[in-house]
Amino acid sequence: MTTPTIALALDLIGRRSVTPEDAGCQETMLRRLEKIGFRSERLRFGEVDNFWARRGATGPVFAFAGHTDVVPTGPLAQWQIPPFAPEIRDGMLYGRGAADMKGSLAAMVTACETFVAKHPQHAGSIAFLITSDEEGPSVDGTVKVIDHLEARGEKITWCLVGEPTAEKAVGDMIKNGRRGSLNGRLCVYGQQGHAAYPHLADNPIHRAAPALAELTAMQWDAGNRFFPPTTFQISNIHSGTGATNVIPGELEALINFRFSTELTAAQIQEQVEAILDSHELHYDLAWSLSGNPFLTPSGELVAAAREAVREITGIDAELSTSGGTSDGRFIAPTGAQVLELGPVNATIHKLNECVAVADLESLHAIYVRVLELLLVR
Repeated sequence: MTTPTIALALDLIGRRSVTPEDAGCQETMLRRLEKIGFRSERLRFGEVDNFWARRGATGPVFAFAGHTDVVPTGPLAQWQIPPFAPEIRDGMLYGRGAADMKGSLAAMVTACETFVAKHPQHAGSIAFLITSDEEGPSVDGTVKVIDHLEARGEKITWCLVGEPTAEKAVGDMIKNGRRGSLNGRLCVYGQQGHAAYPHLADNPIHRAAPALAELTAMQWDAGNRFFPPTTFQISNIHSGTGATNVIPGELEALINFRFSTELTAAQIQEQVEAILDSHELHYDLAWSLSGNPFLTPSGELVAAAREAVREITGIDAELSTSGGTSDGRFIAPTGAQVLELGPVNATIHKLNECVAVADLESLHAIYVRVLELLLVR
């Protein structure tokens, strides 16, 4: 038989909610939550649907956070099943968003239904912070909801984000932080000219190459016990007219830093610009910060999550800060303890995305147990 968690996951995956569309996913979740006593706020910013729902009026506040939007499908012909017509085959639930992260959303909602039925007079409050902007620019989503809550002094104590964090089995890895992400658009200027007369031109590729090589070879820090060393990548580079006999006048490069708590974004910017200046480049450099690093090294949430995973799966969960950014970066600066705990991430953003049915049931049970460990006195 299909369990409530799997039935809800099938419903959510069947909705074509490609960023920033929500396609009714949030209303589906809200109807379930309102039936068990959650007060809801529908918060639309720009083209993005978000909601904040809360059961209880006192602290501490435990919040589930996540997103209903998904990435585009890619070539439909290469899917085993239509990506928005989910199916279960050989114990695996297929469909876009199965792992990232509609399966988690379903487990969160049904976990609350189970928990409230068992503990209607639980301590504190349970909340949901849900957006349809996580896979997009992340401008009108979680960050705006947090601003809305902060403006009225409403605080989250503990936040569990349902991002897919497991490597081989649910619970084998919990993200207790993420690296920061800093982007730069670098434009190096020279002078266009004929390739046969280089003395009458100034090649920006030749000028930029030593500086880029120095940035690539540089060790920015050694990391620490929670974070790997900061990394630098050139993600895109473009110059020239397409003709072999024309020296270009400009070079544009896109660069990215994934950085630890050993450095700040300002320190990275200062070092990069010092290197560029030392090579006497004529350049413009525009920076954009996707998010600062955050870390929840210990506390009640870490203890509860690891205990719940141990009880349900028998696994001693590893704490990790690896991977990309998440919306946790907007929540942690408020002072909340933030963790990410979700299904296996092996197929996220891929063709034929899938998640094990058994893993979603385990996730449901883990979420229920976390709630019990934190909100049952």
